[in-house]
Amino acid sequence: MLVVESLAAGYPGRPVLAGVSFAVAAGEMMGLVGPNGAGKSTLLKALLGLLPQVSGRVWLGGKPLTQQRQRVAYIPQRSQIDWDYPITVEQVVRLGCGGRREPRVGAALERLGLWGLQRRRIGALSGGQQQRVFLARALVQKADVFCLDEPLTGVDAQAEQIILEVLNELRQQGAIILVSTHHWGEFLQRMNRVMLLNQRVIAVGTPQEVMTPELLRHAYSVNDYGLRYEGKKNSSWHC
Repeated sequence: MLVVESLAAGYPGRPVLAGVSFAVAAGEMMGLVGPNGAGKSTLLKALLGLLPQVSGRVWLGGKPLTQQRQRVAYIPQRSQIDWDYPITVEQVVRLGCGGRREPRVGAALERLGLWGLQRRRIGALSGGQQQRVFLARALVQKADVFCLDEPLTGVDAQAEQIILEVLNELRQQGAIILVSTHHWGEFLQRMNRVMLLNQRVIAVGTPQEVMTPELLRHAYSVNDYGLRYEGKKNSSWHC
């Protein structure tokens, strides 16, 4: 189980998260939802040690996560990657096993539909192919926890279907999956639980429990993502 206790994190002079506590069990996929600047990406980076934790503790299997970060795989937002860097598909995937040539590299490439693109430069791929390359790297890492930041942004229908299938397989194998997303439709319904976040935890529960007009009104201001709130009781959000 991944346990986060009273986590506070952010950037120098600009705190982003405060008092965040939650737990995710093996075989569970949790979606992170909230407006821009809510701290979804900050939370994932803080768990990985890519941003300093101001306070709080993070445990994995009863031990501090800082002592076992190799058990966590991270797929950042596409906008955070330098696509001009001269590296091939195979080289990226091999980073998941320390740059070594191992059979699992080929297996991951084949599972993600990337066989035949091994020598292609990463920057020459489509958005969906690029996202699948980084998911293949995560598979090769054989991690227990997978943190994905907006994995469906800018991908085509084929890539989306493959990514969703692989995430479901990982969940069935007992992985812990955290996914930051703006996709609210079928993708959220696949989650075991959803965390609604805006610098603090607004709510955690099933998609049906969390994605209610009342809770969304607390987390989002009017017109965020084209949403407008109508009425009070028994109201809904519209695009």
